[in-house]
Amino acid sequence: MLRVDNLNVYYGMIHAIKDISLEVNKGEIVSLVGANGAGKTTTLHAISGLLKPRSGSATYLQHNLLTTPAHKIVECGLSHVPEGRRVFSQMTVMENLEMGAYISKDKARNQKILANVFEHFPRLEERKRQLAGTLSGGEQQMLAIGRAMMANPDMLLLDEPSMGLSPLLVKEIFKIIKELNDDGITILLVEQNAKQALSIAHRGYVLETGKIVLSGNAAELLENDAVKKAYLGG
Repeated sequence: MLRVDNLNVYYGMIHAIKDISLEVNKGEIVSLVGANGAGKTTTLHAISGLLKPRSGSATYLQHNLLTTPAHKIVECGLSHVPEGRRVFSQMTVMENLEMGAYISKDKARNQKILANVFEHFPRLEERKRQLAGTLSGGEQQMLAIGRAMMANPDMLLLDEPSMGLSPLLVKEIFKIIKELNDDGITILLVEQNAKQALSIAHRGYVLETGKIVLSGNAAELLENDAVKKAYLGG
């Protein structure tokens, strides 16, 4: 579904992403793990049209992502859940979800998707008239994912969904990510929490200072000595 080849991104003179190549196949969860500052978020921003790479290519279902405006990328079926949740804090939960469906004028379709969002996130339905800024961190993360689901994506880019959450909520968020994948949504997951990310993924890539240094089957990466030492406290 997604193919990235030799991607290079600069911030001024800083070479942030160095010849990154990766692919995500239909139905997979692929985890991109690495320390803070490794370039994980920058990679997602380049894929979703928020950053302009200097060179390389990125295609999603034959769409050239590097020449497609960000709002058109959403229409292609690729939704991005940003780091730090970025909910519209002065709007209600319901208004945030409605914003996620801005590309569709089909009310029946939107209601069906909304019912699916509430099935996965019953707490959002309970709090649908509440201002998003008054939700807990975990609830805001659920809202950010729910808002992305409202565009009815075939693929989700998830950026650090466990950030700032308690261990209990982290477990719940990862359980929901697995359920979404079981429902047929393909997922590219960016995470510092390598153990959790690789435990639910099919495959993984390890990013260090803008370069992919390891890739392969997620279960094998979990057992890799270098990964254990760097990310799993082994």
